[in-house]
Amino acid sequence: KIKEEVKVEAAQLVEENHITPGLAVILVGSDAASATYVASKAKSCKNAGIYSVVHEMPDSITQEELLKTIEMMNKNPKLDGILVQLPLPKHIDTTIVLEAINPLKDVDGFHPYNVGRMVSNLDSFLPATPFGVMRMFEEYGIELSGKNVVVIGSSDIVGKPMASLLINAKATVTVCNSRTKDLASHTKAADIVVIAVGVPYLLKADMIKEGAIVIDVGINRLDTGKLVGDADFEDCKSK
Repeated sequence: KIKEEVKVEAAQLVEENHITPGLAVILVGSDAASATYVASKAKSCKNAGIYSVVHEMPDSITQEELLKTIEMMNKNPKLDGILVQLPLPKHIDTTIVLEAINPLKDVDGFHPYNVGRMVSNLDSFLPATPFGVMRMFEEYGIELSGKNVVVIGSSDIVGKPMASLLINAKATVTVCNSRTKDLASHTKAADIVVIAVGVPYLLKADMIKEGAIVIDVGINRLDTGKLVGDADFEDCKSK
């Protein structure tokens, strides 16, 4: 549904303003999962009528070369959005790279400028996954104001921004992490649980209350090759 909306909006931009929105994705190295994500983004762009460039670089690329490429993209008027696919190789400082992106082209919402505006509830680019979760709440008419929400996971990519967006929506938010003592005592009191830690089947039925809403952001590949989430779906679904 969102992709269809974007397609219509992109077509309007072309027709009314003669602007074709453009997205650049930088992929460093040959990580299979990252390559899959990038290919999926390129395909989605094509289907939505968005101009898309994928810039592939070898693992051996220097930080300086990567920063030069970003600078070139910052200056390119055809490119409205720049994504650097994470994780980056160990010899590259991710913070420096993300801060090099023009905040007005930082569609991942990782630049400190956009993070600050998000926390302050000002208009900004929002990290895609937490924003996607907020759109799900909206789509299903789930009222967040006054609800007890537990976010499991405190990463910069999902957990922290998720908590900020929920706080902005006037929810009462608890953020748990790997050091949390007695996780179940927090989740049992929650109206809504958002889990994003990358641990298969961590959330069980006896950890949630009847009628709780669970959003499972986790994606894990088992040794069998099966993809599963962080919540034990079969166990939890009856509640």
